[in-house]
Amino acid sequence: MRGLERGDIAVTDAALVYHLDRCLGCRGCEPVCPSGVQYGHGLEAARSRITAARPVPRVARLALWALTTPGMSSVVYWFGRLLRATGLPRLLAGWGRFGFAMGMLGATKAVGRLSGSAVRSHRTPTAQPPNRPTALLFRGCVMQGLFSHVHEATIRTLAVNEYQVREVSGQLCCGALHAHAGLLEEARALARANVEAFGDDDDPIVVNSAGCGALMKEYGRLLGDARAERFAARVRDVTELLAGDGMKGPVAGAPLDLHVAYDPPCHLLHAQGVAVQPLKLFAAIPLLELVPVPGAAECCGSAGLFTLLEPEMSRAVLKTKLERLREAAPQVVATGNPGCLMQIGAGLAAAGIAARARHPVELLDDAYRAAGRYE
Repeated sequence: MRGLERGDIAVTDAALVYHLDRCLGCRGCEPVCPSGVQYGHGLEAARSRITAARPVPRVARLALWALTTPGMSSVVYWFGRLLRATGLPRLLAGWGRFGFAMGMLGATKAVGRLSGSAVRSHRTPTAQPPNRPTALLFRGCVMQGLFSHVHEATIRTLAVNEYQVREVSGQLCCGALHAHAGLLEEARALARANVEAFGDDDDPIVVNSAGCGALMKEYGRLLGDARAERFAARVRDVTELLAGDGMKGPVAGAPLDLHVAYDPPCHLLHAQGVAVQPLKLFAAIPLLELVPVPGAAECCGSAGLFTLLEPEMSRAVLKTKLERLREAAPQVVATGNPGCLMQIGAGLAAAGIAARARHPVELLDDAYRAAGRYE
């Protein structure tokens, strides 16, 4: 990447493109680098130089257009939800391109009942004290289109922990998928729109997608201005808010007799450095047992559009994780990023493993419901 920046390596060099295209961008190298090299930033810059010289692959452009373009994405997500409601995607899950895509869609469906958990409903938290702190919810694109049930769980669990959550109009996709693809100008345009939408107050911006949160915390670097820096300083993963000051942890819920494997998303653990806070959520649920899985912190192979652009390598990375999960035999694999939820969920279905992939905040939501904290 330095050779590319200096001009020692041509942007059209086949070996350069081959290796950078096949990097997951998981940023697992950053926490262990003794020199503190910000590899993720360099990768984005290198990919931006490459995209300036060659077009982004057509399939990537199509995916970005379908998943993140206002108006068009709402139609795509509506159709996806309609198909998901039939139950066919999970039945058709497999290892081929079509089967894996169906498995990913099936993995976005809210789980109604698991052994040891409560029935999902849309009830609201019981009466809350006045003058609670406010958090602004970032809804995003994929999370809003296919994981709105996670947003609902986020709002309810934060309310139990004395936050009032406010909606923000005018927000757009965070731009992470564009930045990872080397489309930095498109990412910057989306970032500017979000900075404008969320305004200049001091209320935290709560995010339940690790990939979104990682980029949004770097809006200052991406845009290079003080307003974006202030915005970035307000961004909090939902587990950070729920863990509370001093990381005392969220309010305890009712017992859930579940075996859970936590799979930390790369962009939460490596990019944001959020490691302990998600564990506080599980600790607030009596009887829930965290099942240790070797290599849990390794990438699942989703990596934004990587699962679409490099399916063979993506599946190879995932299968290693699935072998370990099969041996650990959890009932739930908890992870806090939509791409990871879809990738792992599709892999579990294709491999015939009975576990389901869920967001950590969903489990806390179930525990609060079982404890009678919702009307």
